[in-house]
Amino acid sequence: MARDNPYIELRTAFQRKNFAPLYLLHGEERWFIDRLQEIFLEHAIAPHERDFNLDVLYGAETDARTALNACQAFPMMAERRVVIIRDFDRMKENTLFKGLAEQPNPACVLFLVCSGKPNMSHHPYRAMKASGMVVEFNALYPNQVPRWIESLASERGFALEPKAVQMLAEYVGSSLASVAAELDKLATYVGEREVITAEDIVQASGQTREVNVFELQRAVGERQVDRVLHITERLLQQSSNPTGESNTIVAVLTSFFIKLWQLTGLQAGRIPEKEMASAIGVSPYFLKEYLACLRRYDVRAIDNALSALLAADFELKGGSQRSDRLVLDLMFRKMLTG
Repeated sequence: MARDNPYIELRTAFQRKNFAPLYLLHGEERWFIDRLQEIFLEHAIAPHERDFNLDVLYGAETDARTALNACQAFPMMAERRVVIIRDFDRMKENTLFKGLAEQPNPACVLFLVCSGKPNMSHHPYRAMKASGMVVEFNALYPNQVPRWIESLASERGFALEPKAVQMLAEYVGSSLASVAAELDKLATYVGEREVITAEDIVQASGQTREVNVFELQRAVGERQVDRVLHITERLLQQSSNPTGESNTIVAVLTSFFIKLWQLTGLQAGRIPEKEMASAIGVSPYFLKEYLACLRRYDVRAIDNALSALLAADFELKGGSQRSDRLVLDLMFRKMLTG
């Protein structure tokens, strides 16, 4: 099986009802796995056939022999049986599946999901790998996120302006589950409109044109201390969950400074600007803003900012008894004046 884009490849195969006897999916990016399970189930077996021909099992709750019996049975008044086993790596004696991997039941399609990283040098995984249906979904790199935002938006029937794509990528980080949730929220917000703007991103987040995390990032990039503190205070005042808002601020700014850090190396290597933009996952148009920030933050200042963000992240997640406001205030003072 080709590995250039396993999600697209498997999705297309399932939609065309082209099924192998066995699949084993694992990896850090769980959205791919969960979405493929939904698509697989939708196309592999009709709803009226599921009572007698579908088993959804969980490794920690099912013994291997019971699961194997389900996999070796034949369909009843249906084209195939379908067995889905979640947390397969937590199933005791799952080595018994070695024989099934080597000689699968042609009347059953088995869809396995591992919660951790399986040891491919041991059975049954080694036997499954030999069949070519083991697929790993790694976490996305930041520069891959904008393309997936555009792809998932297209699946939902709308497009995003380039600035909106960039803003959403900054806001959600590299988690596709977060991307999908935000796109669903945006779809509800814009209704029948087919193009989502940067203003939509701000409004759907419950913030305002003047006071939002993107304006905060711009103020940080320009090292405007008073404006940074003002926007932060307004964000916390208007939020129903100040701790959640504080964590979002830290996450967005961490992504911002990581991009600046990456750019310092790319600049030193005299990389063309178009390649720089691609490497850090922004459009060439927005690269100019980041490059302008590098005139205000040298490597030492970026390192200082990332250190302040790491400390704030630790405190906000239970590492201290300080209030959210105080944690952010101290973070910004170290970041902007240190």
